[in-house]
Amino acid sequence: MSLDSVFKELRELNLQVPIPHRLPTEDEVALAEQQLEIHFHPDYRRFLLEASDVVVPTHEPARVTIPPGRLHLVTIAKNAWTKMGVPKDLLPICEDNADYYCLNNTGEIVFWSHDGISNERWQDLETWIKEVWIEKG
Repeated sequence: MSLDSVFKELRELNLQVPIPHRLPTEDEVALAEQQLEIHFHPDYRRFLLEASDVVVPTHEPARVTIPPGRLHLVTIAKNAWTKMGVPKDLLPICEDNADYYCLNNTGEIVFWSHDGISNERWQDLETWIKEVWIEKG
């Protein structure tokens, strides 16, 4: 499995919506990094630039959106860090009823519930996309 293969699978499942999402530019992704004071993991950066416009229910990952909307990555991350107690070393990439799927510094996805960090984790972004977003969605 690779990012290319899961991106391809996402594209095949993409729902047509009245107002489609658009992919962010390199500058918009860099601005989000600056606003969050972090550097995105390379796999996550690729996701944002190449596949973050995909709509596949049930999960809706955060996006770099201009103007900010309900899936705005910067807003979701800052709220999770300041209001929900998510540790700053975890980047919330998908909100799920006040719980979060978060990317850590090594590229692993961990599940953080409102009760704190759980044992649920995925070795990398492509595994999370495949097992959680595609297969459970």
